[in-house]
Amino acid sequence: MKNFKLLNVLLAMAVLVSCGQNLKKETAKKNKKVLEKPNIIILLADDLGYGELGAYGQKVIKTPFLDEIASKGLKFTDFYAGTSVCSPSRAVLMTGKHTGHLSIRGNKGKLSEKKWDRVALKKSETTVAEVLQSGGYQTAMIGKWHLGIPEDVSTWAKGRGFDYAVQEQWGEDKNGKEIDERVHWVNNNQDSIFYNYNKYKCLDEFRTNFALDYLDKKSDEKPFFLYMSYRIPHAHEFFLSKTDLYADKIEEWPEIERRHAARITMLDAQIKRLFDKLEASGDLENTLILITSDNGPTAENHHDYKFFNSSGSLKGYKRDVYEGGVRVPLIAYWQNKIAEGTTTDFPATFYDVMPTLAEVAKSKAPEAIDGISFLPHLLGKEQKEKHEFLYWEIQEGPIVKGFRQATRIGNWKAVRYGDNYHTELYNLETDLYETNDVSKDHPEIVAKAEEILKRESVKDEHFPFSGGVFKK
Repeated sequence: MKNFKLLNVLLAMAVLVSCGQNLKKETAKKNKKVLEKPNIIILLADDLGYGELGAYGQKVIKTPFLDEIASKGLKFTDFYAGTSVCSPSRAVLMTGKHTGHLSIRGNKGKLSEKKWDRVALKKSETTVAEVLQSGGYQTAMIGKWHLGIPEDVSTWAKGRGFDYAVQEQWGEDKNGKEIDERVHWVNNNQDSIFYNYNKYKCLDEFRTNFALDYLDKKSDEKPFFLYMSYRIPHAHEFFLSKTDLYADKIEEWPEIERRHAARITMLDAQIKRLFDKLEASGDLENTLILITSDNGPTAENHHDYKFFNSSGSLKGYKRDVYEGGVRVPLIAYWQNKIAEGTTTDFPATFYDVMPTLAEVAKSKAPEAIDGISFLPHLLGKEQKEKHEFLYWEIQEGPIVKGFRQATRIGNWKAVRYGDNYHTELYNLETDLYETNDVSKDHPEIVAKAEEILKRESVKDEHFPFSGGVFKK
């Protein structure tokens, strides 16, 4: 009888706690000021492959929350990163320009005859944060910036349209002193915060804490734009999380693969924390959220991108301009605006994000960009404006082999590697995995593709093969 009474008391307490939490959420929603413009969040993973989420066919790695969000939002099957490596891809996302028109075409560029190093985004290249800031948004960036140079803080996120910026930095400062990558700079402040990997489950837990704190302290009088740039599942040794996740696979999987899977599951948990915070504060129902990745899956640090079928069987991976290098997940979520559980094969890319968000924010995007707004498509309306073609370019290192280009024209995909002197052609409708080069059978399509590849790659002093490689 005593145990029965105790059980009733515990059940009553649980009900009261639950009611209290629900009341708190409802009160927060009622007290939330109705803003004319929606909040906007970009959640960017680092090297997350097309096939590494359950919603995109992953069978082993657990991503329950992201799969749930995909079922409540719009899932893009034909969405593309800016290109296939970090820095230029992120530059595309921030500027609305494709890589053939940008100042950044690779992680490093030619600074002198003997030196290749980081190239900063030009101040003349307007960022999406600057566009939204001019439209009355408070703006924040947390995580990996990768568009500046360590010795010039004016090129860091704080100087490129973000009111609040928490970022890592590495390389040498203006005095030649090495910058510790574990240090996180807050608004370029040197009284910065050190990431202690013994204290947190993963680096992105540490960074999500900053995001939650920002959401607590931001103004409720203005809409906000949050660019959350994660480090998962990047394969650097420093980011190999110490975890018991997938402990039952210790004997079955190589340790590098177990930790890779664990990091992606950890990312799923951190994104859930962020959503929970937005829901509790009443912000979620007025927030457009885009979840994507900067390029295809990595094969660095002895990680085998085929172990979990990370590219979803697409050809290639990070640094390739085949589908596996540039096609990435995109989940768009917006309560009561985007239809739940929908999937689209509408081709869109990173340089479409700037004009889309500008339209959402009722701001004006710069004229000299390559993107189009796909807001009508998000809202289930007629998408009148469409791309004639999509374009990618990458320059990895000072050799011609590192220069790669690709274009998609409808379902035709043309790929050209600098040292091959040949334009490959694939029909993605019948050959999604790019196994059958049909360039000999369609010379007219090849000629059209080569005209695009030559025209769209504008010469840049830091990238000597820009303009295309068409002759030996």
